[in-house]
Amino acid sequence: MLVDSHCHIDFPDLIEDEAGVLARMVDNGVTHALCVSVKLETLPGILALAERHANVFASVGVHPDNADCEEPDEERLLALAAHPKVVAIGETGLDYYWHKDAPEWQRVRFRTHIRAARRSAKPLIIHTRDSAADTIRLMREEDAGSAGGVMHCFTETREVAEQALDLGFHISFSGIVSFKNAEALRDVARYVPAERLLVETDAPYLAPVPYRGKTNQPAYVRHVAEAVAAARGETLAAIAERTTQNFFRLFKDAQPS
Repeated sequence: MLVDSHCHIDFPDLIEDEAGVLARMVDNGVTHALCVSVKLETLPGILALAERHANVFASVGVHPDNADCEEPDEERLLALAAHPKVVAIGETGLDYYWHKDAPEWQRVRFRTHIRAARRSAKPLIIHTRDSAADTIRLMREEDAGSAGGVMHCFTETREVAEQALDLGFHISFSGIVSFKNAEALRDVARYVPAERLLVETDAPYLAPVPYRGKTNQPAYVRHVAEAVAAARGETLAAIAERTTQNFFRLFKDAQPS
């Protein structure tokens, strides 16, 4: 039993084969998936998907890369988060890779999401790229630990992981942990306490070995879990059980079907 804690089934590469994507999940022992919002304009499709499938949950948020889209305020996020299938706020955070000028609007948006998460009592899904210091700083300033959440698709250092863990956050590993050149990341996977581990695909991106370079899908989270298990010297069954427990404990509004 596995859960894909972060994917984008609503993206064109996957939603066009919705039935097949969901069937292959089940065939690979992946019982549930969290379909994560990246902008409000596409949220209706995510909610409709979650309404069609008891084993698919949703989040509400605006990705830090998205500049030309509806800018949410706290009240808007809170209203949307009231939907019964919405279990988290995000994905949110900071990304200076594509926005090298470190725009203030990203930081304002991130603060808005953190405040909405605290008010809604729903955990945060946080994205950080080339921005770890500012990400942790804003998390501290806005008391993100009160909401809790997950550092998704983690690729940062052990030091950043330690800071996030100190704030009460979970660490989620994607297919990158299976890549040949990712030994430093596997060291982080060994370091993270078992009760804070999650696994994800970030599908349709970042397919794990042996599917690297192909379109990713939630079924492949099994290979992510295998890579984490190998790094930690544990069995797949142990990692699957622990990460599934962690998912439902963190995303407390998600009900296992």
